[in-house]
Amino acid sequence: MKNTLYHEILMDHYKHPRHYGTLDNPTFTVVHSNQSCGDSITFEGIIRNNILEKVAFVGKGCVISQASASLLAESVCGLAVDCVQKLHVDHVMTLLGNSPLGPVRMKCALLALEALHKGVSLHAQ
Repeated sequence: MKNTLYHEILMDHYKHPRHYGTLDNPTFTVVHSNQSCGDSITFEGIIRNNILEKVAFVGKGCVISQASASLLAESVCGLAVDCVQKLHVDHVMTLLGNSPLGPVRMKCALLALEALHKGVSLHAQ
């Protein structure tokens, strides 16, 4: 039952991604891709007073990479930059329902997090 529910959630985020698109005057824009499968993500964010106020992404790729980007974007709006920087694999896996993923699919799942970390780090410099 749990796997069916998470499958439905992933498909919903894939077909109807949240925070999809671009932002006016983003603080950062990062393009990140997974060379092994061709997935790509462009993540944008607006940071004010060390708070990630808005995020948006545009991407192409498999269900896991795109649903992960949508779920991650939804989960980080309003967080302090230092909290965003501390997010790791466990956060993404929880968003994905802790479904077991092989090494190739894990790269797909973490693509958005890697892009987000890079963007927030660029802002912090």
